[in-house]
Amino acid sequence: MSQTATRTADAFAILDNQQFMSLTTFRKTGQGVATPVWFVRVGDVLYVTTMREAGKAKRISHTPRVTVAPCKANGQLLGSDMAEGTARILDATESSAAQTALQHKYGFQMSMFNLMGRIRGNLTNRIYLEIKPAS
Repeated sequence: MSQTATRTADAFAILDNQQFMSLTTFRKTGQGVATPVWFVRVGDVLYVTTMREAGKAKRISHTPRVTVAPCKANGQLLGSDMAEGTARILDATESSAAQTALQHKYGFQMSMFNLMGRIRGNLTNRIYLEIKPAS
């Protein structure tokens, strides 16, 4: 099944009313690695949280190109539409808006996720990603 990449001004509309998205980041070789993630859309920007040492964070630090597509929690794509974007890791001073937006969208689930992070002692290793549509 071939995927259709969208680059319009509202490229992220394919994610409206979705709980999960498949985030594909790219290795230095160009090979894509897809991961299902929670996300929130704020205007024309997507926010995602992950751990600082996660593979997707490392890949984004050297190759900001990403693709996103709606998916189920297990990563199974919902259709063939995808959108291209550019990701960056937010610094600590920029993360507040992303954190608040994710908390608002996921509510109790996000609270439990944060609680587990505190229990495991890895809450401070969490980072936030900003994804903008490719131009």
